Amino acid sequence: MIEKHKTIRVVAAVIEREGRYLITQRRPSAVLPLLWEFPGGRVERGEDDELALKREVKHRLDVDVEVRQLISFVSHPYDHYVVDLYLYECVIAEGEPREANVHAFKWVWSSEFDQYPFTPADELSMSKLLGIG
Repeated sequence: MIEKHKTIRVVAAVIEREGRYLITQRRPSAVLPLLWEFPGGRVERGEDDELALKREVKHRLDVDVEVRQLISFVSHPYDHYVVDLYLYECVIAEGEPREANVHAFKWVWSSEFDQYPFTPADELSMSKLLGIG
C-alpha cells in the first residue's frame, strides 16, 4: 500500500542586513529541535504567502517585515510529510528582532552557514541560494 504524504506549505524570510543574514534556532520542544532555519512557518488555510510570512515573523521575532520577491522554492520529503518551502527576500519594516518564539537568533555571514546545523529543507534552500550543489 502506497501512503500519500501530506504536503505542508512553508514560507521563510531571507533578511539581509549589512551583508549578514538573520537565522533563527528552533525551540528544544519543536519538531527538529534546536536546528537553525530562516525565520518563517506554515501557511494556514485562507492565507497567501505574504500574509503568512508577516504573521510568522511577527510571532517568532516580534518585527514587521516587508515581503519582496520569491528567491527560491524547494520540496523536501520528511518521514511523515513533505515540506514545500518558499523563500522570500524580506526587509524589516519595523522593530528590532527579539527571541519572542524562537530559542535564539543570529545575524551571520553566508560563509558561516556551515557552522550551524540547519533543517534539511533550509539546507537545500541555502545550497540553491549560494549556487552550491
